[in-house]
Amino acid sequence: MSKILQTIRHEFIQVLPPTIFFFVAFNVISITKALMLREHGIDFSGFAAATVGALLVGKVVLVADKLPIVNRFPEKPLVYNVVWKTVIYIAAVFLVRYVEHLIPFLRELGNIGAAHQHLMNEVVWPRFWSVQIWLMVLFFTYASIHELARLVGRDKVLQMFFGIGKRGEA
Repeated sequence: MSKILQTIRHEFIQVLPPTIFFFVAFNVISITKALMLREHGIDFSGFAAATVGALLVGKVVLVADKLPIVNRFPEKPLVYNVVWKTVIYIAAVFLVRYVEHLIPFLRELGNIGAAHQHLMNEVVWPRFWSVQIWLMVLFFTYASIHELARLVGRDKVLQMFFGIGKRGEA
C-alpha cells in the first residue's frame, strides 16, 4: 500500500506545475473574455471550464513528457527542445480535444466517418484557431520554463524566481 501511495504522490507532484501554470493562464484568458463580453452586456463565467481545461492539459503534458521522443535535443540550445516540446504538446492536446469532441457524435451517429464530418461542420473555426494560438503561446512559455528548470535545476529556478532555497538562503 505504501508503494501505491508513493506512486500517487509522485504523479501528483509531477502534474502540479503544469496544472498550476495552465490554471492561472486559462483563468486570465477567461477573465479577459468575461470583461470583453461584459462590454456588450453578456455575462460569462468560464472558471469551471478553465479549471477542467488546466487539469486536462496538465495530465496531457505529463503523459507527453513520458514519450521517448520528447527530449530529442538535450545537448542543443534550449530553443530546440522548447520548440519541439511545444509541437508535441500542441499535437497531444489537439488529439485529446478532437477525440473528446468526436465521441458524442460517434455515439449518436455510430460511424466514425460521419461523426468526423459532423464534427468538422460543427466547429466554430475562429474560436478553434484562437484557442490553438493561445495554446501555442502558453505551451511555448511553459516549455521554456520547464527546459530552463531542467538545465539549471528546479531548486535554482525556484531560488531565482521566488527566493526559495535551502535553509540559510534568502
